[in-house]
Amino acid sequence: MGLFSRREPVADNATTSTAPSSAPVVGNGHHHANGKQHGPVYSGALNKRPPFGQWLTVTWPDILTMALMGAIGLGVYQADPAPSRSFPVFFSDGEIVYPQFAYPMRNEIVPIWAAAMIASLVPIAVFFIVQIRIRSFWDMNNAVIGLLYSLIVAAVFQVFLKWLIGGLRPHFYAACKPNVPTSGAQTGNGLSSIMYDRSVCTGDASDINDALESFPSGHSTAAFAGLVYLSLYLNAKLKLAANYHPAMWKLIAIMAPLLGATLIAGALTIDEFHNWYDVVAGATIGSLMALISYRMVYAAVFDFRFNHVPLSRFVPFTYGAGGEAMQLFAGFHDAVWTRQVGWGAPDMFDAFGGAPGDASALSGGAGAGAAGTSTGYGNGLGGAAKTGHAVDRRPVGGHHKDHHHTAAAAAPPPPPENMV
Repeated sequence: MGLFSRREPVADNATTSTAPSSAPVVGNGHHHANGKQHGPVYSGALNKRPPFGQWLTVTWPDILTMALMGAIGLGVYQADPAPSRSFPVFFSDGEIVYPQFAYPMRNEIVPIWAAAMIASLVPIAVFFIVQIRIRSFWDMNNAVIGLLYSLIVAAVFQVFLKWLIGGLRPHFYAACKPNVPTSGAQTGNGLSSIMYDRSVCTGDASDINDALESFPSGHSTAAFAGLVYLSLYLNAKLKLAANYHPAMWKLIAIMAPLLGATLIAGALTIDEFHNWYDVVAGATIGSLMALISYRMVYAAVFDFRFNHVPLSRFVPFTYGAGGEAMQLFAGFHDAVWTRQVGWGAPDMFDAFGGAPGDASALSGGAGAGAAGTSTGYGNGLGGAAKTGHAVDRRPVGGHHKDHHHTAAAAAPPPPPENMV
């Protein structure tokens, strides 16, 4: 049984059941040590690993698009800078006009290939570690696909800006090695004939091309595209900004990728490869791509109720509104790392309602009280009416002795053929 295989409960997929069972269940059904099942058994039809052929049928448009975008990005990266940029060098008295572009050429502290490897391989390694507990093929699939969306689109975005806009690196003059008079009459053009183009440069052509493409920072773009995405993923799986008080180590785990991205970007101003505004632009592009890409493959970005749920290409997620499609997604109730305050139990799918950002679903005690209980309080529950169930007032980890479920869910529809 592989890493992404899930041991399903022994139950008829056409119905849901609340009958106790002594069999150990991992995944879509939860059994405690006393043999009592925690919550109904759902089919979880969308959370089953498909054969390779069916997976390829679903994913091949993305694979083809990624290959095309990668080829386009590589071609633009290899092209010479498009604009013919003019720049001043010396005043008539020999003073350098822009000393901020006269720094010496140095080796990069973090080479671009290292930044790209960190931004891609570190998140993928974390995704695999998280699967030790989650064991969901589609969670791993969506996490990796979304990461590639972010990295590839951000890379193509920034290489087009470098090619068409560019800018002078802090070591531009050292790479250019201009051959112009340092005193006497100026030989350039523009006002007082102090402006020149790259024709006065005597340095290596590849160094000159690179020194003309400072904006935006490719290192910063890649680092933030990959590591901001990882931070969003960890926030969803650890439920840091959620409906309970998490441990401090979760804050550290989620902020560590952001620290790494900032260090990679900041190093570029130390080795004089980028100006501060190049770094800010790259970080903005990478962060924006990470946010959009994560939302493409998961049901929310910051809404803690849904941001751990992988989305399907063919079945819409109904955001706690119930219905047949919601039953198909019920297999993702435990696609989280944390198991505190009920996270990982089927109840969470029934208890949270409303669309992302819908404050009415987080009304607290009023919602829980309306569900027929007297012990509900402001915890974010109360989206769906439930009978005989309340959040335990005892410390985290305790279980109410009368904890039970009386509602039976309708039979879920068969999943789409290419998703099972």
